[in-house]
Amino acid sequence: MGKVANQSIQTTIFSYLGVVIGYFNVLWLYPYALEASQLGTFRTIQDLALLFVPFAQLGLGHGITRYFPKLKEGKSAFLSFSMLMALGGFSVVSLLFWVFQKEIISLFASNSPEVLKHLWIVLLITFLALMNSILDAYSRSFLKVAIPTFFREVLIRLLTGSWIIFFLTDWINFDQLMMGLIAVYGIPLIGMISYLAWLKVLQFDFKWSNFPPRFRRSFLRFSLITFLATAASTLIMKIDSIMVSSMISLEANAIYTIAFSMALVIEMPRRAISQVVTPVISDHFTRNEFTQINLLYKQVSRRQLYICLFLFVGIWSNIDSIYYFIPNRELYESGKWVVFLIGLGKIFDVGFSINSEILVYSNYYRFNLVATVLMSFAIILLNFALIPIYGIEGAALASALVMLVFNLIKYFFLKQKLRFDPFDKNTPRIIAIGVFSLLVVKFLPTMENVLIDLGIKSILILVIYWIAAKTKIYGQEELAWVLRKIKRPGS
Repeated sequence: MGKVANQSIQTTIFSYLGVVIGYFNVLWLYPYALEASQLGTFRTIQDLALLFVPFAQLGLGHGITRYFPKLKEGKSAFLSFSMLMALGGFSVVSLLFWVFQKEIISLFASNSPEVLKHLWIVLLITFLALMNSILDAYSRSFLKVAIPTFFREVLIRLLTGSWIIFFLTDWINFDQLMMGLIAVYGIPLIGMISYLAWLKVLQFDFKWSNFPPRFRRSFLRFSLITFLATAASTLIMKIDSIMVSSMISLEANAIYTIAFSMALVIEMPRRAISQVVTPVISDHFTRNEFTQINLLYKQVSRRQLYICLFLFVGIWSNIDSIYYFIPNRELYESGKWVVFLIGLGKIFDVGFSINSEILVYSNYYRFNLVATVLMSFAIILLNFALIPIYGIEGAALASALVMLVFNLIKYFFLKQKLRFDPFDKNTPRIIAIGVFSLLVVKFLPTMENVLIDLGIKSILILVIYWIAAKTKIYGQEELAWVLRKIKRPGS
């Protein structure tokens, strides 16, 4: 268990270091250095490229995590096979991108024509991110999570911020800034290759005949079934930004991007935990340890909800103060209700715990596929319905509603099929602490000095949560306690 705990701590540190760098980039550097239309273009190209990644990956990331424990030998051949399949998926995506390029162009021609000039970058970023995701999954299978997290969460943000600074100092122009995104995603890939080579696990072996009987068929079937679920999940996360650019403007997407990034920090604990517990869930299912999975389901829900609700309360209580420090805040603060709606959606997501991870590695992974695909269609339809009426708030509302409905469906399914339930008597107590904190801070008078106002509200929220823990309204257990309770053989 020591290996898992250490990786969890390092992963959490890197994740939050990435958050700090990301906050600096998104909330100050980007709006200071870039015009709103440039920021909208910068984000739209990246979102479009990353949207294609799961379609090219063909679900291989989940497949690697699930089937890696089944191999006693031939792990290098498994990596070679997976990368070859990923290259095949990328070839199909590239072909479809070329075939439907006129339709893609028409999406942005009216409201965001600046995007069209840089569409050629999209597939290059997709390829680099795709290869990185395969190596990331392979590294996770060895319980090596921290360094890949550093490359993904920290290094990419550092490189992006540095490149923006070059643009700000007039060393490069905007076209060169956009081309530099290729290096931003390429350098972490080189880092992953070097890291796995240093671990001496990056070896290519094409002796696929040594796999267990029907291993390849089973692996591909699982990957292809889960790929639609993964692709649909990414679609749910990325489509709103792309549709805002397409249906409104790049400036609106810039406003939406900054607001979305604020809300995204709320789910960071979930991301860190998910990366660590995913291979553990897979191992528990392999051993039919359902009691352990249900216990983990509850523990993660309680602690995620406690921490993430604390972050939500802190951000929303200080939302005006946060926007005060953003350059050109008169433009960007119009997105503050996006922060609230997306943040609320993230609270729904973390409260329902690791339901997606459980479904993916259970015998009911097909249900996760069906539900996710339906939800992806739902968010597109809701965006089409709500964006013309409510603008960027409509896109945020669509995301929040989909996250709530999606999680409710998975909750009832797992409760019926496996008798799993993430909630217990602590759940309403945690929610009550958050609501109470919001109400208390709401009735505080606003101070003229923004820093003092932010400090007083933040300290008050901390005190409320500290008292709640000390009086055992919720409890004093650390988040790491969850991971120490997980028993992984051989660690």
